[in-house]
Amino acid sequence: MSNKRKTSRRRHGMQVVTLCISTTMVLILLGLVVLSVLTARHLSNYVKENLTVTVMLGDTVSVNDAHRLCRDLYHRPYARNIDYISKEQALKEQTAAMGSDPTEFLGTNPFSATLELQLHSDYACRDSLLWIAKELKQNAKVTDVAYQEDLMNMVNKNLQKVNLVLLVLAVLLTFISYSLISNTVRLGVYSRRFLIHTMKLVGASWGFIRRPFMRDALIVGLLAALLACCVLGGAYYALMQYEPNIDTIITWQMLVVTGVAVFLFGIIITVLCAYISVNRFLRMTAGELYKI
Repeated sequence: MSNKRKTSRRRHGMQVVTLCISTTMVLILLGLVVLSVLTARHLSNYVKENLTVTVMLGDTVSVNDAHRLCRDLYHRPYARNIDYISKEQALKEQTAAMGSDPTEFLGTNPFSATLELQLHSDYACRDSLLWIAKELKQNAKVTDVAYQEDLMNMVNKNLQKVNLVLLVLAVLLTFISYSLISNTVRLGVYSRRFLIHTMKLVGASWGFIRRPFMRDALIVGLLAALLACCVLGGAYYALMQYEPNIDTIITWQMLVVTGVAVFLFGIIITVLCAYISVNRFLRMTAGELYKI
């Protein structure tokens, strides 16, 4: 009797270890997908906010007028950053880029003063840029507004494709992870199906019977989530050693969100699978338990 009890405990312990390992591997994949989605969104915002709208000013606009226009634009909801480039600065930059001074053969400075306007990511789309450009051109100090519309459209299209692929991957991986964890939990409950039936025969309530299974599932979910976070954290640390500037792409806020998501996935999926599996065997009669 003692040997049987030890064998049963050993078997149950191996099932818990197997469930913990399989759940950890699934949660690592889920964490990678969540981190990829957050990184793609962060990069999307970064690219959009670094696309520049060039506002060309008239030759009669003074430096003070240009600075007043900058202050007015800063109050607009779409403006994230504005840089004023004077005619002299533009000439100096172009002379360094071309290797020759245009004033030597033109006689005058051909460049105009400009404002380099960078937008918030929400406004870096075609529709917003149209009305922003129209609004800017209504100002008497502005002669023209230029931006790379083709580049803007290409960036938005590519980012939409990336986001769609990551969303589909996240949904598929969620279903796959649920199936894998559900099957592992069901096998653990299956081995104790007769114990469930015996407890039901002696009058134990369904809630009382479910409680130890739910507790075990919660512990496994927490432990698997902790192990998954340790693996992901270790991978991030190794990446930091290889590329120190990676923290500009993957921020600590993204890591916190990923860790919370991993813990939520680990707890919800394991507890839900245990709840469904135990209820399935609770509804069965003794004859049905012998047939499965």
